[in-house]
Amino acid sequence: MNYTLHQLKVFVTIAEHKSITLAADALHLTQPAVSIQLKNFQQQFDIPLTEVVGRQLYITDFGKEIVEASQNILNEVDVINQKLIMFNGQIAGKLKLSVVSTGKYIMPYFLTDFLRDNPGVELKMDVTNKAAVVRSLENNEVDFSLVSIPPERLALDQIPLMDNKLFLVGNNESPLQTKSSHKQKTLESLDLIFREAGSGTRQTVERHIQTENLKISRKLELTSNEAVKQAVLAGLGHSIMPLIGIKNELELSDLKIIPVRGFPLQSTWQLVWMKEKKLSPSAKAFLQYVEEKKESIIKEKFGWISDY
Repeated sequence: MNYTLHQLKVFVTIAEHKSITLAADALHLTQPAVSIQLKNFQQQFDIPLTEVVGRQLYITDFGKEIVEASQNILNEVDVINQKLIMFNGQIAGKLKLSVVSTGKYIMPYFLTDFLRDNPGVELKMDVTNKAAVVRSLENNEVDFSLVSIPPERLALDQIPLMDNKLFLVGNNESPLQTKSSHKQKTLESLDLIFREAGSGTRQTVERHIQTENLKISRKLELTSNEAVKQAVLAGLGHSIMPLIGIKNELELSDLKIIPVRGFPLQSTWQLVWMKEKKLSPSAKAFLQYVEEKKESIIKEKFGWISDY
């Protein structure tokens, strides 16, 4: 056997993504380079590690055992590297986050300086829907998650980061005027575009609809804030959207806020983690950083929000 750590990492990444193309993207390598590494690794075993059925790549039962062993080896290598960095007085280790899709507009600003000051910290951040974020918390796959409405059924610790304002929004051809506030009942006359069930934005909007006893027409249901934004821009309807994701469109006058009495709707972005979670040194350092720096970050990067 003459396999390398690089080959182990490539094989584990292929197994995680079940695709050479996706593994190449994750590793920042070309597809041919990943294919060659897999071929060289496979040549050291008499039993197949992978198989292709149709166009889908699968890991064989033997391959799954090799994946597990490879991951254990890579984890031990990480421990060695972390010990060396920490011996030199630096923070080291992996920092794993899951972030709901609209959280991608704010989380990078709470990470940039921390990662710059702690080059030994390796970030893995998954931007996904709320259901996947909650699942990653339950399965202990991440250190922290960013949500606007924490799941009540989980025992969580949390730090409030910043307000999340939601406004009724239309494109620049919307016939609704913007000089004075509309009544709540105006919402009943609109074809509204919604996020998918379970998203924090959807929960906030539906809670308001129920409180005001409104009868709403759901024009479309889409699975990301970007998809909703593009639908509104195209003139398919109006939507109640987080302000954080439409700054550029407002500045360019491609979208406009329709004033409605009782708006904006508000929730709060929360950094959450499981109460029983044993935080790593890198996770503890990040938590301390957020607690110390959040106010200055919000003032510097998100001061524009107070204008709305």
